[in-house]
Amino acid sequence: MTKPNHISTCRPEIQETLRTLRKVIKESAPDAKETMSYKMPTFALHGNLVHFAAYKNHIGFYPAPSGIIAFKQELSAYKGSKGAIQFPIDKPLPYGLISRIVAFRVAENIEKANNKANKKK
Repeated sequence: MTKPNHISTCRPEIQETLRTLRKVIKESAPDAKETMSYKMPTFALHGNLVHFAAYKNHIGFYPAPSGIIAFKQELSAYKGSKGAIQFPIDKPLPYGLISRIVAFRVAENIEKANNKANKKK
């Protein structure tokens, strides 16, 4: 389970957004384990799925480069980098899009795990 540390140390008005984000991720990846990695709340299933964290002006969402490439068009309105998306802290998060990205990452990690298992046979 994610240590509530990160969420509880944020400004009160950000805490609710982070709790909702966490809930959306959990619903999109029900079998994923919650942990902390890179000092951020992380969800893992056959490896890391996504990380998230709040900063002064944005909420960082880290779905790995593949998660960004697969949704490049829909993410074009947001700042980002190879492995990160910056959602402005003063605007509603696109929870539907986040859910689809998480589901994509779940399928991707399961496929990689299955391919790895098949190679061992």
